[in-house]
Amino acid sequence: MTVHLEGPGVTIADVIAVARDGARVELTDAAVQRMADAREIVERLLEGDPKYGISTGFGALATVAIPPDRRQALQASLVRSHAAGMGDPVEDEVVRAMVLLRARTLALGASGASPLVAQAMVDLLNAGLSPVVPEYGSLGASGELAPLAHAALALLGEGEVHHEGRRRPAAEALEAEGLSPITLAEKEGLAVINGTDGILGMLCLAVDDTQRLLTQADMISAMTVEGLLATDAPFAADLQALRPHPGQAVSAANLRSMLDGSPIVASHASDDPRVQDAYSIRCTPAVHGAARDTLDHVRLVAERELAAAIDNPMILPDGRVESCGNFHGAPLGFAADFLAIALAEIGAIAERRMDRLLDKTRNHGLPPFLASEVGVDSGLMIGHYTAAAMAAENKRLAVPASVDSLPTSGMQEDHVSMGWGAVRKLRRVVDNVRRILAIEFVVAARSIDLRQPLRPAAATGALLDLLRSHVDGPGPDRHLSPELQVGERLLATDALADVLEAHGITLDEPPSEPERC
Repeated sequence: MTVHLEGPGVTIADVIAVARDGARVELTDAAVQRMADAREIVERLLEGDPKYGISTGFGALATVAIPPDRRQALQASLVRSHAAGMGDPVEDEVVRAMVLLRARTLALGASGASPLVAQAMVDLLNAGLSPVVPEYGSLGASGELAPLAHAALALLGEGEVHHEGRRRPAAEALEAEGLSPITLAEKEGLAVINGTDGILGMLCLAVDDTQRLLTQADMISAMTVEGLLATDAPFAADLQALRPHPGQAVSAANLRSMLDGSPIVASHASDDPRVQDAYSIRCTPAVHGAARDTLDHVRLVAERELAAAIDNPMILPDGRVESCGNFHGAPLGFAADFLAIALAEIGAIAERRMDRLLDKTRNHGLPPFLASEVGVDSGLMIGHYTAAAMAAENKRLAVPASVDSLPTSGMQEDHVSMGWGAVRKLRRVVDNVRRILAIEFVVAARSIDLRQPLRPAAATGALLDLLRSHVDGPGPDRHLSPELQVGERLLATDALADVLEAHGITLDEPPSEPERC
C-alpha cells in the first residue's frame, strides 16, 4: 500500500497504515507545487520588515531581528536547542505518525517549507528510520516543540534513530540508506517543529484501538451474560428505541447478535425468580454506547485536524505572513481527555461484571472464583485483583490533563493545552482496558464451560472455541498470567472479529432509524 500525501485528504486509516503497517508514502505533484509556490513567497519576504520565524528570533525572542547571514544558522539552532526532551523514547508507531503528519502539514503549502523538507521526511518513513523522541518535553502548545525537534534532528543527520531493530546515530543510518542530511533555510526550522502532529498521531492510533476495543467489549460482555444466567431482554430493539442514542443502539444490537439462539439464555427464560439483572449487565449498552458516541466525537475532531494547516506563522496565497494560534493543542487535548474518561468506564463496568462471575453469592450456582477444587484452588481470584488494579489506575488517568496550564517562554506562551500529556495517558488507558477485557474474556469463558451441558450461542461459542484453541479449559490451578496474556494478544488483533465473520456474524451494523415517540 502507498499513501499519496496530498496534504488534504489524509485519513485516520492512512495514519494507521503508515504508523503500524509500514505503508510507503509519496508526495503528489500538486503538493510539491503548493510548497514551491509558498517557498517563493518566503523568499520574497526575506527583505523588508522583520517577519516572525523568517527574520526574527522565536517565542519571547520574537522582537530580536536576525541579520541575513545568520538566518540559516537560526533554523538549525532552533531545532538543536528545542530538542530538549527527556525520558524513555516514545513508541516508533507514534514517531512514524508524527513525521507523516508533519509532512502532511508542509504539503498544504501554508508553512513556507520547500518540497525538499517534506521529501526528506517521506524518505525517513520509507527507509524505516524512526527518530528517537523522548517522552517528556511537550506542553501541547506551540505544537510539539521538543518531540518534533528530536524528529527533525534526523533530517540534519544529528541525533539518533531506530533502524533495523537497533538504536544508532542518525548520520550513520542515513548513509546506510543512501540518504543525505538537509540544510534548513529561513522559516523551515520553525515549520518542522510547530504543530500538533504528535498529539494528533496518538489520537488517531487511539481511535483505531478504541473502535476495536468497544466491539470486543460487546462480544465479551455477551459471554458474561451467559455465564451469569442473565437475560437478554433489556437489549431488545424496541426498548433501545425509547432512548435513541446511536451508540447505545449499536451496542445493544451487537449483544442481541451475540446471544441469538443461546441455549443458556433460553434455559431460564421462564420461572426465573430474578426480576432484573444488576446494572453492570442490563446497563451495558448504555455505558458501551456512550463510549461509542464519545468515540464518534473524537474521530470528528481528529478528522478536522487532519484537514488543518497547523503552524505559525502561516504563509497565505496573497503573500501575507500572519501569526496565529493554529498550533494550540486544545481541540485534541479535550478530545483525548474525553476519550480517556469513556474508556475508563468501559474498564470499570467490565471489572464489575467479572466480579459477579467470581462471587459464589451472585454467580448463580458456579463455584467461588470458578475454582476446580475449592479451597485447594484459588481459581481466577487474583485475575480479578489485576483487573481491579488497572481499573483503579484508569480512574486516576481519567483526570483531565487539559485543564492544566503552566506559562512558559517568558510569559509569551502563557496558556498551553497539555495535550501531549492528555494523549500519553490515553494510550495507557487503552492498554489497561485491553487487559481488563482480556481478563473478563478468560473469566467469562470459564463460566460458560462450567455451565455444561448447556451450550452457548453460536457467536459466543465461537469466541470460546478461539480461546480454547490457545489455553485449556477449567481444571486445577495453573500459572495464570500466560493465560491472561493470550487473551490480551488476541484482543490486540482482529482475531475475535475474524472468527465471528467466519461464522457469518457481523457486528457494528447501524440499526435502522427508530420511530419517533
